[in-house]
Amino acid sequence: MNMSQPLFLVLVFAIVVLVTWVVARQLMPSALDKRVQAIAEGGAVAHPGGLQAPLSQGLARWLAPLASPSLPQEAWEKTPLRIRFYNAGLRGDSAPIVYFGTKTLLTFVLPGLLLLALWMTGAQFRTSPMLVALLLLAAIGYYLPNAALAHMIARRQRELFEAFPDALDLMRVCIEAGLGMDAAIERVGREMQLESPALSEEFHLVSLELRAGASRTDALRNLALRVAIEDIDAMVAMLVQADRFGTSIAESLRVHAESLRTRRRLIAEEAAAKLPVKLLVPLIFCVFPALLTVLLGPAAINVYRILVPRLTGA
Repeated sequence: MNMSQPLFLVLVFAIVVLVTWVVARQLMPSALDKRVQAIAEGGAVAHPGGLQAPLSQGLARWLAPLASPSLPQEAWEKTPLRIRFYNAGLRGDSAPIVYFGTKTLLTFVLPGLLLLALWMTGAQFRTSPMLVALLLLAAIGYYLPNAALAHMIARRQRELFEAFPDALDLMRVCIEAGLGMDAAIERVGREMQLESPALSEEFHLVSLELRAGASRTDALRNLALRVAIEDIDAMVAMLVQADRFGTSIAESLRVHAESLRTRRRLIAEEAAAKLPVKLLVPLIFCVFPALLTVLLGPAAINVYRILVPRLTGA
């Protein structure tokens, strides 16, 4: 056995252990981060959005040098990407750093891993296919955070859409019981914490804006901007008009909640109607060939054993 191979494996193991230790040290929260997190959890209602955990803050510190060339320098709050962060529930200062740092890191790490694998295996490769593979991996690494962000937005919007009719019914009950609109929004934000943390967080932010002195119209429009769901935009427009013209808010909430439930039921029926068409492809290409093999296989074998000797005269 060649002595260079064990030495190479030991060197690779040492490098992996060293890199893992450095990354773990960077990601581990410091004592100050732990104290700040404990104070925040003890003094206020904890909400899941924002990448505010000490782990994400450590990751942001580690990715800050990689994210600095890609971060927008001016008017960051007005960019469409910032609104997409709001739609995904990411409101912390570390969110853009982690996002752009991950894009830069994956753009170079994935091609580097391919080169490392080819170097370790000693495989021969041509220049043109190698360049295509490297460019493809770099593109995948660059757009992979975009796909992850889109998935987070879709999952959060689905949760909000499914829980919103119940929130509207609860708000209607609060208003009919004598609470004002601001107090009803705050109460709904507290009561929806167990069923939908994302919706509870959004109502909590609306309540905070109202306490800070923002008008009800601006707070509700900011809610529609953060959520980016068509049905919630219609609800916000309905509440703004009801507040402006003095119509019954409780009755408007009841009608809108029923329309949302009807829409949710229609979406479920549409998904159920698509199932036969979606099952057709695996049935044709996976189930039917196996079934035909089991049913016609013995008959084909018998035909082969009977006819072939007679045709050949054996």
